[in-house]
Amino acid sequence: MFSTPKTARLLPIVLALAGMSAPIQAETLFNFVRPLDTVTVTTQDAVLPSVTAETTPEGEVLRRLTFNPAEKPSLRLSPQSGTWDWTQASVMSLHLQSAQDWAITLDVTVESADGKTLRSRIALPAGPAQTLLLPLAATSPRAHGMRAAPPQPWVKDGKRYLLATEVEGELDLSRVTAVVVSLERPNAAQNILLGRFGTEDKNPQTDFYTGLIDAYGQYTRADWPEKAKNDEQLKAAAEKERKQLDEWKAKLPEQDAYGGWLGGPSFEASGFFRTEKHDGRWYLVSPEGHPFFSLGVNTVALDNSQTYVEGREAMFTALPKDGDPLANWYGNGDSRRETGSNKGRAFDHGRWYDFYRANLERTYGPQEPARWVEHSLDRLKAWGFNTVGNWSAAEFGTAQRMPYTLPLSIHGDYATISTGLDWWGGMPDPFDPRFAMAAERAIAIAARDHRDDPWLIGYFADNELAWAGPGSDPKSRYALAYGTLRLTTDVPAKRAFLKQLRDKYRNQQGLSRAWGIDLPAWELMEDPGFEAPLPNPEHPAIEEDLKRFQRFFADTYFKTIAESMKWHAPNHLLLGGRFAASVPEAVESCAQYCDVLSFNFYTREPQHGYDFEYLRKLDKPLMVTEFHFGSRDRGPFWGGVSEVYKEEERGPAYANFLKKALEEPLIVGAHWFQYLDQPASGRLLDGENGHLGLVAITDRPYEGFVKSVRKTNLEVAAQLAASAPAAKQPAGAPKAEPAKPEAPKAQAVKPEAPKAEASSPAPAQPAPGTKDAASAQPAAN
Repeated sequence: MFSTPKTARLLPIVLALAGMSAPIQAETLFNFVRPLDTVTVTTQDAVLPSVTAETTPEGEVLRRLTFNPAEKPSLRLSPQSGTWDWTQASVMSLHLQSAQDWAITLDVTVESADGKTLRSRIALPAGPAQTLLLPLAATSPRAHGMRAAPPQPWVKDGKRYLLATEVEGELDLSRVTAVVVSLERPNAAQNILLGRFGTEDKNPQTDFYTGLIDAYGQYTRADWPEKAKNDEQLKAAAEKERKQLDEWKAKLPEQDAYGGWLGGPSFEASGFFRTEKHDGRWYLVSPEGHPFFSLGVNTVALDNSQTYVEGREAMFTALPKDGDPLANWYGNGDSRRETGSNKGRAFDHGRWYDFYRANLERTYGPQEPARWVEHSLDRLKAWGFNTVGNWSAAEFGTAQRMPYTLPLSIHGDYATISTGLDWWGGMPDPFDPRFAMAAERAIAIAARDHRDDPWLIGYFADNELAWAGPGSDPKSRYALAYGTLRLTTDVPAKRAFLKQLRDKYRNQQGLSRAWGIDLPAWELMEDPGFEAPLPNPEHPAIEEDLKRFQRFFADTYFKTIAESMKWHAPNHLLLGGRFAASVPEAVESCAQYCDVLSFNFYTREPQHGYDFEYLRKLDKPLMVTEFHFGSRDRGPFWGGVSEVYKEEERGPAYANFLKKALEEPLIVGAHWFQYLDQPASGRLLDGENGHLGLVAITDRPYEGFVKSVRKTNLEVAAQLAASAPAAKQPAGAPKAEPAKPEAPKAQAVKPEAPKAEASSPAPAQPAPGTKDAASAQPAAN
């Protein structure tokens, strides 16, 4: 229920906003402490409870605003008459403070007379007052080459600032009509304190993104226990770690040569990895015939830590000069691609620098990659892992020390279909003969040197294909079918869909009746831009036809790959498609043609990532191929897709996830994403810059996290034994056919990229009585 809007009349004092390094032309439009009648203040489900201001513990005098429990309580500031002309301004400013001991997330909207808006979500941290600076044009950290911006507040010249780093929309700056500050659905009253409101003509973003990264690739404006201060510290840490690894390796439990569990049930030894269901539980079986729960790490690689420096050299405080010994780690690249992951990104090509390789040389001296591979395997084994995951260095495949997986990497000039998500690109058209040729070629190349390798578990068909659109509405659920029908008949998938419909309905009259549309001629469906109707109860054939095509599409895709695998890689498993966004038709098809289902679950536990009751009916082993828990207190600015408040919470989150995975009889493995932290300034591929790793950019493991992970990993065998299924099938009983599954109502869609990420401060815990506050949640890999 909305309260009656209340208007308070307050007025500006002429007071320049201090604190920037250069003189700033600041215009104070309004001051909540000493108001006059030039700005109209309207509240909705919010109140200014006192006519007087209050003094904060830091000695500032500010005015309290209370947001009451409601759908969206708000404060609206507008001109007393006419509009504001902000054409000479660069940012809007508002001095404010959380009045509680927790952070809250505010939505700030600037409106103009033509109906246009600028919008930003602000994570207001607890602590002293700061000045919010909201740029008056759309911007994001991607415009500076990275996924997430540095932590805030930003302290400059002794003043605290909160820069809105994610701003969407556009505005007519000559006719600004209002600024609205709101809070989304608080469950209890929340309070902020307010001071000056106005504009400034200098854009602070240049200063904000200057001098962020030190000589070691670390964030300059914070400290943490593992932060490197000099080369001697790195060398001492490496020697300490060497002794720890020797001790840990000596205490590893007895396993077979491939990491199989010797204390569990025995299976037939086939000489290669395979799957088998035993007493109601699915297992991976090692080549020697023992249960194997795949504990993997993705992206154990030397070539995934470069960051572009060209054009943004000011972001780095100590890049080596040409001719310096460490200048060997410069290179050049081009990551420009028309994909969702790269949308709006600048600094995506040109000269890059590899801080990780430079730090390896600082620590160990010049070395061959083989030495790094051996050291990495020592680490993984000592930490209780038994699998080298996807996108890892090719040398792990020849080391014969740890099982590994490989991607098929199918690429070609075949047609693609957009579902609107397209994070890594459009959907490959499996009806295009060029796709079958590309799949055959990729599988033949991948299997060429691995056909008889018992250490290889299997291959992944792809990664995070856009089977669905970015939402939960019918257009997203059936985005693949709708997207196909919008294309021209030059696209093989559209011809296949039209043939399917024509075979069923024969002519346009039959289709018109079934879909409840007026289709004068069949040829109209062949035109580009054809828009099929939404599913509705009066015409159930619409949804039936959309589902039928999507299953046909998925069957053609997975069958093409599976048949080629049987020819080129008969000894190895087809490990599914690493689903993020998915639809039941694709999951069911994957279960039919692949040996293992695979999902990337960025959730607190696997069961939160998909409907496991539905998956159990498919009766197929499942591998969690990506999960992680990140934070923002160890340098890199992004906490990942699944974020925790602080570093100390990552270990317990890992333990809980693995515990829940082991409780699920379908799950045969879980792979952490990823081995190393991403560069704080953004990786080459898409600018991701998360603290997701077991190891820092300096090659220092996160000791507390690694100890916790090791403890959890070494307890897996005991947890497997304790999670025996409730019922066993009698020996010799005929195997029951699994019930035909009902499709889950909602699809598990990875939250790759929400529209707006809060301009976040340092990690902040959720406020009592609010939605999750502070850190915003955008994806990985």
